[in-house]
Amino acid sequence: MARVPVRSSLVVALAASAALVSAQTRRPAGLPSVADWTRFGFDAGRSNTSTDDTGLTAANIATLQRQQIALEDGVDASPIVLSAVTIGGSLVDALFVTTHYGKTIAVNANSGAILWTYTPATYTSLFGSRQITSATPVADPGRQFIYAASPDGRIQKLAIADGHAVWSTAITRLPAREKIASSLNFFNGRVLATTGGYVGDAPPYQGHVAILDASTGSIVSVWNSLCSDRAGLIDPASCPESGSAIWGRAGAVVDAATGNIFVATGNGRWDGRTNWGDAALVLDPTATQLLASYTPTNTAELDGADLDLGSTSPVLLGGGFVAQGGKDHVIRLLSTRQMAIGQRGGELQVVATPSGSMLFTAPAVWTTGGATWVFTADGSATAAWQFRDGLLQQQWRAANGGTSPIVANGLLFVHDPRGGLRVYDALSGRAIATLDCGTAHWGSPIAVRALVALAEYTTPGRTGVLDIWRLPGARRR
Repeated sequence: MARVPVRSSLVVALAASAALVSAQTRRPAGLPSVADWTRFGFDAGRSNTSTDDTGLTAANIATLQRQQIALEDGVDASPIVLSAVTIGGSLVDALFVTTHYGKTIAVNANSGAILWTYTPATYTSLFGSRQITSATPVADPGRQFIYAASPDGRIQKLAIADGHAVWSTAITRLPAREKIASSLNFFNGRVLATTGGYVGDAPPYQGHVAILDASTGSIVSVWNSLCSDRAGLIDPASCPESGSAIWGRAGAVVDAATGNIFVATGNGRWDGRTNWGDAALVLDPTATQLLASYTPTNTAELDGADLDLGSTSPVLLGGGFVAQGGKDHVIRLLSTRQMAIGQRGGELQVVATPSGSMLFTAPAVWTTGGATWVFTADGSATAAWQFRDGLLQQQWRAANGGTSPIVANGLLFVHDPRGGLRVYDALSGRAIATLDCGTAHWGSPIAVRALVALAEYTTPGRTGVLDIWRLPGARRR
């Protein structure tokens, strides 16, 4: 996987309208609140679509005012936001980001002040090296802790009150080869993380799914996509196969109705038995049993040409339907009911990516007015489809690319890799505004309430910038 050294930004949008309580969040009673965005993709299924009223509209989006804050380390991930949390003895609305080298930073979402910084023990020794992370943290539903990754191969449980680590658990035996690139997830009291490889795919490494007990940090289970007959963390050199990275932005995607886990793998051997390179996979909620699998008929060709199927993660469309992109310039429509373990092919439909180029982003899925919409951006274009009658039917296309898009209040936010946060009317594709910001890599926007922020990406080892936009006149804490 080649890395393009472009700058990335991340956006936090917080608008000022009445508070709605999300299903997995408990807030102090009687307090005004911005809504939360607790993880990459908004929810466990990674829909990238907010269910809250953000108060951001086509009429006011262009009035947002920006503040810039210097960061000592760059961020190549997305932020999360929690409202009305206690930090330093005061109630604040806070956003959290994790940097290249594993610092997790809490920022006052309204003033831009740094509230605390967690620094892993390996930070100084790794700073400036190729060993980085691009994982977005995830919040605990109890709103007292967040979980964050560091490039030493560990996941930390951090106290929101002051940033101290409650526990720290290694999810790889070889962090110099196995990278935590994908965003963390949380479901049913457990933290979900995945591993891949670093640029250049230097062996040995295996993509795997690790599930941790959120209370204790103990590893509950590990499913290895190569040597899958072996449970638990393995010494990568002890498996004869290397690769099969799980590195898509969304990482482990959870179907909230069943608890089943969806992942996609990159280049690696596929034999339909114990090796699952270039495949879309469905695991049971404990990540101990493979329930279904898909790989294209030309999986060996994908492996040989470095055309990872897993450059993007599975997209849940509802009713057992899944969209799966990849580096080979197409998006496949799949049905879990027709995904038989160990068989090749079986896609229901194949459509081109928005510009016919490689796909590295996580699409957004929005159900409105009885229709399911899918929004996808690649390096050179953005497109929208409706999923109806069992097919993806394109509705509009814009000749500007982006990172992973998100939907909020009927607006589609797309961070252009060349710079600028583009805002569209989601249904029509009409361009509404472009907010000034730097270029992008893996980071993507979020949209909640009360203000707006953006962190601009620089290459590893450089300082970064966090841009915060505010809606004029918004009531803030």
